[in-house]
Amino acid sequence: MNIEFCEKYDMLPRNGLILCAVSGGKDSMYLLENLRMRAPEYGFSVACAHFDHRLRGAESERDRKFVEDWCKKAGIPCHVGEGDVRAYAKENGLGIEEAARKLRYAFLEKTAEEIGAARIATAHTADDNVETLLLNLARGAGLKGLCGIPPVRGKLIRPILTVTAAEVLDWLEKNNVPHLEDSTNENDDCARNVVRHRIIPVLRELNAGFDENAVRCIENLRDDEEYLNALVEKFLKENQSKNEISASAFAILPEPVSARVLQKLSPKGLSALHIDAVRKLATGENAHGAADIPGLRVTRDRDRLLFGVSKSAPIEKRVLLPGKTVAVPEAGVLVSCEFIKNCSEIHNSFNIFCFKSDSICDTIFIRSRLEGERIRLSGRGCTKTLKKLFSEAGLNGPARDAIPVLCDGEGPIAIFGFGIAERCVPQPGDDVLRVELRPLKQDYTL
Repeated sequence: MNIEFCEKYDMLPRNGLILCAVSGGKDSMYLLENLRMRAPEYGFSVACAHFDHRLRGAESERDRKFVEDWCKKAGIPCHVGEGDVRAYAKENGLGIEEAARKLRYAFLEKTAEEIGAARIATAHTADDNVETLLLNLARGAGLKGLCGIPPVRGKLIRPILTVTAAEVLDWLEKNNVPHLEDSTNENDDCARNVVRHRIIPVLRELNAGFDENAVRCIENLRDDEEYLNALVEKFLKENQSKNEISASAFAILPEPVSARVLQKLSPKGLSALHIDAVRKLATGENAHGAADIPGLRVTRDRDRLLFGVSKSAPIEKRVLLPGKTVAVPEAGVLVSCEFIKNCSEIHNSFNIFCFKSDSICDTIFIRSRLEGERIRLSGRGCTKTLKKLFSEAGLNGPARDAIPVLCDGEGPIAIFGFGIAERCVPQPGDDVLRVELRPLKQDYTL
């Protein structure tokens, strides 16, 4: 067992407990015994966990008894679990291998929590890692996939990830440690076994140093991946605020870094097309736009890229009638309307609008803005498009569609937060339609 590798990834907890997953095979027996022998020197303790998949009948019973007997002899606490893998696979639409893995890891995590284990050790070797690299290469994986099996993931540790199967067998023989053979390992009914039995032997024939070279290749790739991830963390620390990042800072990132930034911010895996869409959004001349990626929408608002901002639902058109109150949840407001005859006092504000009754064409209604609409606001002396008004106020992208606009048959007559149209301003003594918009409480019911 490579102690430098274990220390690099902080696998051996001082005064902590390591739960070692043991099947009884050569790799797990090597791991268990190496951890047991190192425990006094490094100040940790060891427990064993064996999971019976109930897949191989008498052979499964043999494995269970072997592990229990060995632990009893060695004075190692042994925790045993079992599960009906075939039934679980059928119920959940999974393959046998995937179902076995899920049940096994669920047992390991549950046991670790119950006994207070700081780490869960699994016996993945350098051979397993090379097989994973080749399988991921065949699937078209990126750098992360080519790094193979991660040395650490949460509580999970792989202390013998740099040890080859040949080294394992040599050590077991020299130290008189027995192990069992799983008969299913000889079958070529899964992709991993095909790689193990047919592809890797050919690569060893082509280059006698294949195993050593492959291990070194994975280590180099993992160092590169860790460096790139460090750049991602640095970028996010300097440029991220809640759910947004700087578009200009993102736009100049090297592509390997920008791709990882997006993967970090996305709840789901992204394809090259999704990543390219967000890059174009950030680098394009249009200061406003959006790109949909799995799980969320990315919206650009000037120099901001906002992640998880859904396209605002437009405010549904609602007619306002005197004496009635209307809830507009899309805008988060409650709108009331009343008719006041011969109104002596006129009070207009950004949320209270008094309209001269005779100036209204047909009825008053509320909705979102429409493209190209214009209004001449009272006191401003000019006519502007609503888009320009909103842009001048710093309201862009999705925010514009959430602004309530009051209209009549001829167009906009008031904008929430901006004011009333010049053509509808009443004088004292006029008949008035008074509209008030106030915050909608979540528990409000009409």
